[in-house]
Amino acid sequence: MAVKNQVQLITYPDSLGGDLKALNHALEKYFKDIFKGGIHILPPFPSSGDRGFAPLTYLEIEPKFGTWEDLKKIGENFDLLVDLMVNHISQKSEYFQDFMKKGRHSKYTDLFITLDKIWKDGKPVQEDIDKMFLRRELPYSTFVIEETGEEESVWTTFGKTDPSEQVDLDIKSEHVRKLLKVFFENFKENNVKIVRLDAVGYVVKKLGTSCFFVEPDIYEFLDWIMELAQSLDIELLPEVHAHYLIQNKLADHEFWIYDFILPYRVLDTLVNKSSTDLKAYLKDRPHKQFTMLDCHDGIPVKPDLDDLIDTKAARKLVDVALDRGSNLSLIMSDEHKAEDGFDVHQIRCSYYSVLDADDDAYLAARAIQFFTPGIPQVYYVGMLAGENDVENVERTGEGREINRHNFTLEEIEQSLKKEVVQRLMKLIRFRNEYGAFNGEFEVLESKDDTIRLKWSKGAEQCWLFIDLNSNRAEIEYTDRNGELVQYIV
Repeated sequence: MAVKNQVQLITYPDSLGGDLKALNHALEKYFKDIFKGGIHILPPFPSSGDRGFAPLTYLEIEPKFGTWEDLKKIGENFDLLVDLMVNHISQKSEYFQDFMKKGRHSKYTDLFITLDKIWKDGKPVQEDIDKMFLRRELPYSTFVIEETGEEESVWTTFGKTDPSEQVDLDIKSEHVRKLLKVFFENFKENNVKIVRLDAVGYVVKKLGTSCFFVEPDIYEFLDWIMELAQSLDIELLPEVHAHYLIQNKLADHEFWIYDFILPYRVLDTLVNKSSTDLKAYLKDRPHKQFTMLDCHDGIPVKPDLDDLIDTKAARKLVDVALDRGSNLSLIMSDEHKAEDGFDVHQIRCSYYSVLDADDDAYLAARAIQFFTPGIPQVYYVGMLAGENDVENVERTGEGREINRHNFTLEEIEQSLKKEVVQRLMKLIRFRNEYGAFNGEFEVLESKDDTIRLKWSKGAEQCWLFIDLNSNRAEIEYTDRNGELVQYIV
């Protein structure tokens, strides 16, 4: 199948109405002509933590969200994208629970990375750990085996608890590969068209490396999983937060990639009223990308923009974001911070709020995104111009909850009445339906305080002009009669 060059929605299964049935109702009633590119449903599977990202299995749907039939129903009208946490699975999964009970006598032992698979004597070496790109203080967790009372340590890249809720899978294991095959076959049976490989950059563990995107080892795994997906007519979208050169390497291997650079570039452009860096970037980037401004995590900074930004200027932009209510995710490892100590991993916020709830600035940001080559994704909070949910952060103690507000059907209807949302929907319809977006893209010369972008295909041509001083965005395009039409975004 080919990924549709139209706008996609990103949402949790329970964020637009409360469950999958309500989500389908909202999509059918309000957004049928808006999200023609498809729906990315964040993990709807049974999970023990991290809002779905610690899945117990991919063979079931969390009952409070609904059933596979509910998911398939959505898939009848929208291409479905779901996540596969290819790096890990929940410690509450039947597989790891059996290991916790029986230890090395479990039939699932080989699914996991016991420390003797890394260090021959099973004893971790701090010097090796210091080189790793860590997401928690230690890359492993220790569990007590029920039947023997012995301790077993296994690799756990992620997780805020100790021991972690998310236990890494050993992708070298044939048992793991058989399990992944079963998961993919189930996706195929249930109308899933695209699979996002979450945390795929961490799957290779190798001493002497950062244990992140270890080359060339990772390509063996990526080639294997690509072949599996293609055999089932499923597209893959690797999710890798890394130096931009790594993203370019993935693009060279003909994978779809995420444009994790664009959200920061657009924010910087609109806050500092200068398009110089954005225009240079748009002239020199792979086109086979999914674009986004907002998501369930935050605006990427490090390592995604390493060597692309001046950290002093980045600190000023981060301070603006903090003044507007954002919070931050920080880099754990000293070795992976900037030389001057700059350590911002992501800026967590609603994109509407970080632009100071300025309708024109927000619409200008979306116009830039939609004119940037790639498949545009709009996060559900951004679709409804939602603002920072500070109460949610205070209630949960989780900084990312600032941009994870769950909307009732009544709140959706109220949000749809907002002028900024109506304007956004009009812009999305234009992006979905105007044929030139399947043609040639150009960054036109313009002053530093303006942006001029162009798409053309045959007689169809459209131009975007943005005045950064006023945040006014204007589109000009040729209609079916060959006449020029102007519209203010």
